[in-house]
Amino acid sequence: MNLSKSLYTRGLQCTKSLWLKKYNIEVLEKPDEAQQSVFATGDEVGELACQLFPNGVEVKFNRQDYDGMINITLNLIDDGVKNIYEASFNYDGIFVAVDILHINDDKSVEIYEVKSSTYKSKTTTKDLMKYIHDASIQYYVLNGLGYDVKKTSLVLLNSEYVRGEKLEIEKLFKIVDVSKDVLELQSAIPDKLKEFEIALSDKTNEPNIDIGTHCNKPYPCDAKNYCWQEQKNIPEYSVFNIFNLGSKKQIELYEQGIVNIDEIPDDFEMTQIQATTVQNYKSKTININKEAIKEFLDTLTYPIYHLDFETFQQAVPQYKGINPYMQIPFQYSLHIQDENDNLNHKEFLSKEAIDPRYELAKRLVEDIPDDVTVLAYNMGFEKGIIRKLAQSFEEFSTHLMAIHDNIKDLMTPFANQDYYDPAMKGSYSIKFVMPALVPDMAKAYKELEGVQNGGDAMNLYPQLGVTITDKDEIKVKRKQLLKYCKLDTLSMVEVLRKLKRTVR
Repeated sequence: MNLSKSLYTRGLQCTKSLWLKKYNIEVLEKPDEAQQSVFATGDEVGELACQLFPNGVEVKFNRQDYDGMINITLNLIDDGVKNIYEASFNYDGIFVAVDILHINDDKSVEIYEVKSSTYKSKTTTKDLMKYIHDASIQYYVLNGLGYDVKKTSLVLLNSEYVRGEKLEIEKLFKIVDVSKDVLELQSAIPDKLKEFEIALSDKTNEPNIDIGTHCNKPYPCDAKNYCWQEQKNIPEYSVFNIFNLGSKKQIELYEQGIVNIDEIPDDFEMTQIQATTVQNYKSKTININKEAIKEFLDTLTYPIYHLDFETFQQAVPQYKGINPYMQIPFQYSLHIQDENDNLNHKEFLSKEAIDPRYELAKRLVEDIPDDVTVLAYNMGFEKGIIRKLAQSFEEFSTHLMAIHDNIKDLMTPFANQDYYDPAMKGSYSIKFVMPALVPDMAKAYKELEGVQNGGDAMNLYPQLGVTITDKDEIKVKRKQLLKYCKLDTLSMVEVLRKLKRTVR
């Protein structure tokens, strides 16, 4: 049957997805830049985790010679090597490469599956199940080959670890023993493999599996566009996009043959907010609660400081005071709007390949007084960034927390549905609000070069001075970052102007 551990877990999520990966790969979406970055992070974390089991030997991956990898592994075991990285085995047509295989003195073995995801004190077995399935097929293979597997563990990043002056590998990682959970899954594996074998024996006809919650859980499927748009003709905006409508309700409507929001029966059970969203969409009219919007606007005092941060993350903290995947601000844009609607713009973009936080915090308190209205869109993000900066840099703490306490949220009128336009498609994300209210701004984003959204900015900045080293290219990329972030706060200005016009 020729499966790998990744194909096995793909099949667990959806047998059709497995079939497509084997026989019709052209319909699968190729990994974008963000996904490629995730893969690179996984490689980085995997290499670092090997330091937990030192003096080991790596079996180099060779797609053209799996048998060679297996033979190298067997020779290393025979030679008495205690730690093998990417130890390779094949059993019953299933090939696995164990991230870290530890061989005990009594020849028993331990499996360690490394993931670049985080472990928190509140993490449950249910949270880890998608990784436990990954480990379980490795146990199945090694046990089938006759190895005495004493322990199976996940190696995850400890989200509660905060780096000091030096990186402490033992504290960075959390080793979670999942041996018991893996054993409980073993009895179900043969039936699953038989199911896969039957599906894959027909190379012409793909399995007839309908769309559902499995298309997104535990991972977003790269066949979703093929299954949803090409095969099922699910429109861009459908019952699957209704704000806060759970997946069970969405599937319930779908199974009743209802995909278009206009077709949802008036008596379909929903919350008040969901029902209002549906009714607003059906009416195809713009609904404006002028009184509520005016109340919101009256909470703002001039000058208004429109603020937007750009951040990036590090799976492995490189700077003191950073924990895995913490949002690290490297840039902000600030549009200052006075009562006569005049604008002044300020901005900050850190130098590349350094910890940007101190200089950013220093500039922020210089640019924003401690007694003015600061406006953000979805202020929880900006507030979180500022709180972290205040905790890290005591000299700016009082001023930063004053800024924090003065932040108002431009999202409020839209979250409360005091302003609703069907073009917002039931969402109050700036991604939908801004083009609905200010179409010209949406066009401006599309005309940007290099950086058109926050994901682009997040991926680009860490490359400057690291993988992008040409000085002229760095200058070009920095200009792209500045143009994008400036447009973010200018969009907020235009949205606020639109709100003000509605209550005149």
